[in-house]
Amino acid sequence: MTHLSLLGTELQLLPEKAVYIESLQSLLVADVHLGKSETFQAAGIPISNQVNQDSLDRLQALCLKIQPKTLIILGDLFHSRVSLTQEVNDGWKQFLDTVPIEVKLIIGNHDRALANRLSQLSIHCCTDLQLDRLLLSHEPCPHPKILNICGHIHPCVRIKTKLDSLRLPCFYLDQSQNLLVLPSFGAFTGGYEVDLKKGAIAYAIAEDTVIPLQ
Repeated sequence: MTHLSLLGTELQLLPEKAVYIESLQSLLVADVHLGKSETFQAAGIPISNQVNQDSLDRLQALCLKIQPKTLIILGDLFHSRVSLTQEVNDGWKQFLDTVPIEVKLIIGNHDRALANRLSQLSIHCCTDLQLDRLLLSHEPCPHPKILNICGHIHPCVRIKTKLDSLRLPCFYLDQSQNLLVLPSFGAFTGGYEVDLKKGAIAYAIAEDTVIPLQ
């Protein structure tokens, strides 16, 4: 775990690819992409459904460990219209039964086509969310006076030595824009290698450790 204080807000960067804000009793994750395997299967590409359960099991374990009042998902909880199969729906409902918690979803680009169906899954949806000096969004929406926390990019960083090259998911902080991007939480989401420009820090996740890189 790494503690950050940004624009008056205390944040905990967790190696489980999440942020906890104790003052708000809120746990933040981004880009879970439930049902992505079903989307590939509909296109004739065989991908195991187990990736959905893996993501939900990790999310359940994290919620039980942290015990937040609210879970805020920064977009792309689901992957597409094809995602909402009975198996995916049942998995999500079982998660809510096991972890009774308020869930807020900031609609991501993958969720938009599903917005009118998500209320049936005990999810409160919004386009963005402003809390104190925080702006929570799916895509980056930097603001000069408040901290923007978002997802969408699936940031990762590559660490190279003479012998090895390692690609790790990361939290990406652009201090010049007051922007913090969360890594994708989902088990089957890929990643985008971020550029460590001046004023940027990548907090790489290596197993149970968060490592700052500049």
